Amino acid sequence: MAQLNAYLIFNGTAKKAMKFYQKIFGGDLSFMTYGESPMGASMPPEVKKQIMHSDLSSGKIKLMASDMAGEAMLEQGNNVFLCLVCESKDEIKTLFTKLSRGGKVLHPLKEEFFGTYGDLTDKFGTNWMFQYG
Repeated sequence: MAQLNAYLIFNGTAKKAMKFYQKIFGGDLSFMTYGESPMGASMPPEVKKQIMHSDLSSGKIKLMASDMAGEAMLEQGNNVFLCLVCESKDEIKTLFTKLSRGGKVLHPLKEEFFGTYGDLTDKFGTNWMFQYG
């Protein structure tokens, strides 16, 4: 069965926010900037230091976060995603298909350097991320 994690989106403050949460919850915290990623060389200088992905794990608490990159505007409501970390290709495809019915696919399932990924907003307006591998 997939694991459900919260994924938070920030506008340049992900590192500061995640360090704050680590002070509260404890645990292990890791960061990857856009510049450190495989696509880092193609990123504009102002984006390279922003957080592409961070992960805070403390017992049963798992928070993930990134800074928004691109043209989209960060607004209250689009800054929180529920992330399903799936255990198989079949599971990710099944859950993605079921949750996308009546909703809006933002990024179809696709192989990325970190595994299979996709995201969508379901018919009730809840944002979902999917990851496998």
